[in-house]
Amino acid sequence: MSQQPILRVLDHADTALHPAYCEYVSRVFSQANFRRWCEWGQWAPGYRAYSLFEDGRVVANASTMRQRLIVDGEEILAFQFGAVGCLPQRRGHGLARRAMRAALDGCGDAPALLFANDSVLEFYPRFGFAPAPQSRFEAAHAVAPAPARAPQRDLADAEVRERFLALAARAAPPGRRFASRDYGRTATWYAANGYAPPLFEVDADTWVFAEEQGAALTVEDVFAAEPSHAALAAALPRLIAGPVDTLRFGFDPQALWPQARPAGADDDAGLFLRGIDPARLGPHSRFPVLART
Repeated sequence: MSQQPILRVLDHADTALHPAYCEYVSRVFSQANFRRWCEWGQWAPGYRAYSLFEDGRVVANASTMRQRLIVDGEEILAFQFGAVGCLPQRRGHGLARRAMRAALDGCGDAPALLFANDSVLEFYPRFGFAPAPQSRFEAAHAVAPAPARAPQRDLADAEVRERFLALAARAAPPGRRFASRDYGRTATWYAANGYAPPLFEVDADTWVFAEEQGAALTVEDVFAAEPSHAALAAALPRLIAGPVDTLRFGFDPQALWPQARPAGADDDAGLFLRGIDPARLGPHSRFPVLART
């Protein structure tokens, strides 16, 4: 067995090595399915995996996804990290650190962000990442269902996926404080893994991920050419089967729904920033859930 795994930087064109990467992800992140996302043709330019190979398999990795971030009204190029880890039997040898350093070198001076779970919160500050607390948002708002719901779309359908990605590429972010643009392929990852809520096509220029739970409606994300409070208010009755009195949001809704208020910490977020001052986000922010990797 090699004592020094070989670093390979995988992109969308390295299809012969994608199966090894997918196998790594399934072993380290048991609830993630990269195979289906790849089968959907979603590994595209902008996503790179800095993978350490040993005997033909990936033993450690750090991946980056190019992001068009909106931070305090300014659009910047950044990279989001994901799939960072190491096979359990190879831990303790600094392999994940080696993959992280390679990925950071690949990002140059560009800012970076990532989301971490509770088990690795001490790992990322070693690489210059600082925690940035996130908030949940909700608003009291009574809505009665419309006579007919908006049609629900399935991203497993290639034609639906193509139309969704075309809209996502030109959609405007629903907020300007902390958001992202053109992250449709990240949203398809959630759909491929079964994590995305129902997707509704309100009209050709407005698609909404939303889920009704009792008397509450969670608007997870809005992909719209011209998002507005009035357009979302008009769409809400078409997203529900029964009356609701509470709205929850998977993104910072202050621009789109100013009545929303912080409703506690988003303890599942675990956001870390590198090269971005968390103070620029204000005391309460929420990066779109479906833009996270």
